[in-house]
Amino acid sequence: MIIVISPENILINEAECVNKMFQDGLELFHIRKPFITEEEMIVFLDQIDASFRHRLVMHGYFDLAAEYGISRIHFREEDRINGLHSWRAKGSVISTSVHDIICFNALEPNWEYAFFSPFFSSISKPGYGEHSTVLEKIGLRNNHDVKLIALGGIYEENMEIALRSGAEGFALLGGIWMNEQPVRAFNQCRNRMLEYNYQNR
Repeated sequence: MIIVISPENILINEAECVNKMFQDGLELFHIRKPFITEEEMIVFLDQIDASFRHRLVMHGYFDLAAEYGISRIHFREEDRINGLHSWRAKGSVISTSVHDIICFNALEPNWEYAFFSPFFSSISKPGYGEHSTVLEKIGLRNNHDVKLIALGGIYEENMEIALRSGAEGFALLGGIWMNEQPVRAFNQCRNRMLEYNYQNR
């Protein structure tokens, strides 16, 4: 599984790039834009082809998700711990984030997947993840009801390390949006994953 996460702010031609990535095989696109207004979110959502809405995942503006027929919702680790997801989860496909294997192993089966981070040193947040021990701890995983999605510093050259470690997929952020050609960067990762899957089937 390949997931792309949005940059926090809206980029020029971002929606166009997202539509093209969906056309090229992107499975899910997480919309995480904590600093934009509801009006800006509406404009952004209107630019995504309606046929791809079932592949969108909202990190906020959950009322808009319902209005646009978006059934996937992502909850921050803090919100999950505080139980804020319980009243929003009904009828939705839900995902969350974790930062240690103990928390991942404790997740209930109603979570479809969880981002486990930071796998590598962050591309978009310099310095973050430099001393991560995620790869060392992933061997302690005993929860196989929830898919583990690697996040943090992932791009074409290290994505196979994440997959070989036991992750069911990976999420891309800086590796896409800090590249001058986001769609090309996505397709390079997708082609490499297809090759990896073929070799390891």
